[in-house]
Amino acid sequence: MPIVALRDVSKTFPGRGRTEVPLRALEGINLEIEAGDIYGIIGYSGAGKSTLVRLINALERPSSGSVVVNDRELAGVPERELRQTRLGIGMIFQQFNLFNSRTVWGNVEYPLQVAGVALAERNARISDLLKFVGLADKAGAYPNELSGGQKQRVGIARALATSPSILLADEATSALDPETTREVLALLTRVNEEFGTTIVVITHEMEVIRSIAHKVAVMDSGRIIERGSVFDVFSNPQTAAARRFVSTVVRAVPEPDELAVLRSRHPGTIVTVSFADGSASQSEVFLEFARQGVAFELIYGGINDIQGRTFGHLTLALRGDATAIAGALAIIRNTVTVTEVN
Repeated sequence: MPIVALRDVSKTFPGRGRTEVPLRALEGINLEIEAGDIYGIIGYSGAGKSTLVRLINALERPSSGSVVVNDRELAGVPERELRQTRLGIGMIFQQFNLFNSRTVWGNVEYPLQVAGVALAERNARISDLLKFVGLADKAGAYPNELSGGQKQRVGIARALATSPSILLADEATSALDPETTREVLALLTRVNEEFGTTIVVITHEMEVIRSIAHKVAVMDSGRIIERGSVFDVFSNPQTAAARRFVSTVVRAVPEPDELAVLRSRHPGTIVTVSFADGSASQSEVFLEFARQGVAFELIYGGINDIQGRTFGHLTLALRGDATAIAGALAIIRNTVTVTEVN
């Protein structure tokens, strides 16, 4: 059974005033997240990502459909009975949401106090978590004495305080610089691997998805328009929105304006050769061109590694006898995808 399951979920917010129409934030959402996954949910602002997260931690109720978390149907459960469910779900935020009046220790202690954990157990848990996130020496510091990355580490420690089975990360790296982002993502990967925590990553940054997620769902206008393994979505996006996201981190086929510039600089036949695990290697393709007497120049693209698997798109300018070029392309099409963009 999935640890999180949303089935035909919709969420509508009432309009304000007499003339305002209701806002349909989510429509027909079907999503299953397996225990132990790092599941990325990506979309632009207004796509419905944050509303979806608030359904998972029961801060919002669906207008229709079913939300099941840790084998419990949340729809219709009285508010007072949701406390235990929420204790099993940790949350980290873009703006950290720390208590400025509490020390690092006090921030991590807060959810344990709310949960009624005994003092000795609290102290042991906080000590272990601060060591885990690399902030044992900052226990007595206040948030305004910390860097952004340190604040987010406190946020992660606090979110893990009650040993949740699910951790929700809502744009958790958007306020951080690239180096600090990499450090925080590495820490989240450790959380997943060492504690077995299921992590749901909400983001508009495809680089975050590439760095840590196992699976991804692409949202647009309140709907999930594409989903699958990160490798499948990156290597072969099926929708325009997914292609836009992938293009921010993967150089694939040149856009028309880029192609016009490439044509002006590189004479010959221009083709894009797409590689993936199991297809011919680059060296085999290049060797076939050489055997046919075809000169080639790499003018666009690259090779990517996702979850230990490789794929890529290389755009080449080919020069030589037209018959030789056609013959070489006919041979390599048996093992790789070739697109003529000339």
